[in-house]
Amino acid sequence: MKSTSTLAIIIALAAFQNSFAQDHHRAMSFDAPARKTRQVTQPKDSVQTTAVLQSSDSSDANDLRANSLVDQQKEALLNDHKIIYIDGKPATATQQHQDSIRTLIENYFYDQFRSFSDPAAPYFLFMSRDTDLAMGIGGCVRIRGWYDIDNAIPANSFTPYLIPMVKDPANNSKLGATPSGSTLFFRVIGRNKTFGNYQLYIEANFNGYGGTDFHLKKAYAQLNNVTLGYASSTFSDPAALPPTVDANGPANKISPTSVLVRWMNTYKKRWTVAASVELPKSAAVSTIAGKIGNASQTVPDFAAFLQYAWGKSEHVRLAGITRSLPYEDLITHERHFKFGWGMELSTIVHPIPQMTFYGTFNCGEGHESTTNDLQVGNYDLVPEIGHDLKMYAPFSLGYCIGLQYNFCPNLFASVSYSDSRYFPREPRQASEYRYGNIFTANVFWNLTPRIQAGFEYDRGTRQNWDGQRGSSDRLGVMAQFSF
Repeated sequence: MKSTSTLAIIIALAAFQNSFAQDHHRAMSFDAPARKTRQVTQPKDSVQTTAVLQSSDSSDANDLRANSLVDQQKEALLNDHKIIYIDGKPATATQQHQDSIRTLIENYFYDQFRSFSDPAAPYFLFMSRDTDLAMGIGGCVRIRGWYDIDNAIPANSFTPYLIPMVKDPANNSKLGATPSGSTLFFRVIGRNKTFGNYQLYIEANFNGYGGTDFHLKKAYAQLNNVTLGYASSTFSDPAALPPTVDANGPANKISPTSVLVRWMNTYKKRWTVAASVELPKSAAVSTIAGKIGNASQTVPDFAAFLQYAWGKSEHVRLAGITRSLPYEDLITHERHFKFGWGMELSTIVHPIPQMTFYGTFNCGEGHESTTNDLQVGNYDLVPEIGHDLKMYAPFSLGYCIGLQYNFCPNLFASVSYSDSRYFPREPRQASEYRYGNIFTANVFWNLTPRIQAGFEYDRGTRQNWDGQRGSSDRLGVMAQFSF
């Protein structure tokens, strides 16, 4: 009843916001892009450039469609920027020149590992006169607040694994807020006649201890089809995850970041193939004092995906990963290895321009530390019952389905349900985690292309092996300012 009544309130609020947003729709530059080239003004020190879209009625048969309201909202961001030339402005701004600018800016959005919470393209772009080099410095200030209505979770993020099994009357409800998730990034995009296309990217956010320490999130270099550095794992599809106010996201979310070397190539704008060698974090081993301990990693992970896309923001992807999971026998001091694997099928689809469907399904053995809820525990390797010196990689699976409806490009509501389940060969301790799930309903409103507000209701459940169940309810709000 709580979730139903709250969802009804959210839909009512969304309908009210829709009528307001439609009145201001045109003034806020969220209209569909025009098909004709617009003039470019050139102040003394900088140039305000309006990108050119679909200047011709004819198009390549292989071009990806971009007719959803989600894509229209991205277009508003693509048009909201200021170009500052670092070596003198060009004498004229031809259509070819503007198209080159457009291609560079699109690289900030149409990549294979972009999530809903990633920062927008920067407002200020420093560019060479020939558009062979662009540099952007941007980020966002993001403030999240929440109120745990019942059975408060002892964490900033809404994580089913952490739901208390026994309610504490003194801490049953909780009010909190954090600036964690505020981000700064630096990106250089260029073209070289000898080496081809390249990118340099550094991103950091305030997600350290207490949510206010500066924390490196990504740092990588990309040359043509090769990426080297600290980047999103190839075994992930952030774009297929539904939007959430809460930083944790779905219970089954897979979004690890690793030091890697990746090769990725797209064929005819639709088929994308990627493969990588990744340096993983240490395996999450259920250690036993005096018997089983952690061991150093000596073999990298291997990940790959195959993707088919039919729209700028529509695709289906199959990804996989193999892992070598080490542990130490503390009695003989020998190192042992177990094999781990994981797979994920994911998609994002726009059945109609106003609607977006998100879906992910993942499963595997020994990949638990890459998933959202199960990474809290040590489930990559667990001991066999009655054989404390023998370890194995248990099976787990998770799924998430989400539906988003855009009342207009800058106002949408979404609902999602995610579940994460743990299947060891034999039942574990009675108080150990068996499964957890989250139901989420939210509304997001882009007051301008760079100012966003969100409101969300989350209900989570955790169940243990003995059948004991705990649940929590949270209301969350977010305000985000991108630059």
